[in-house]
Amino acid sequence: MPGFDFNTLMRQVRKMQEEATRKKDELATSVRVEGKAADGLVIATVNGVRELVSLKIDPKAVDPGDLGMLEDLVIAAVNQALAEAKAKEEAEMGKLTGGIKIPGLTM
Repeated sequence: MPGFDFNTLMRQVRKMQEEATRKKDELATSVRVEGKAADGLVIATVNGVRELVSLKIDPKAVDPGDLGMLEDLVIAAVNQALAEAKAKEEAEMGKLTGGIKIPGLTM
């Protein structure tokens, strides 16, 4: 192929990988999203790379006789926060890749 420079392509790929790493670091430190269950009795906070960073449980949500309900509320709050964080991460990484799904760079 005339005009094709594999080295230039590899430099561009490395640059995109570095930018993706920087973006993920930024998402991890600057993005916080909350998921709430039972009108805020359980609040889960995750960062932009879908790591749980905080979990708050109002004492009113704790019924020793019904721990299953509390477990369900925690799961619901965490899943809500994770879904929102995933959407934010995909939007930011999509900006970097022009919306193209690239294995290893996008989720």
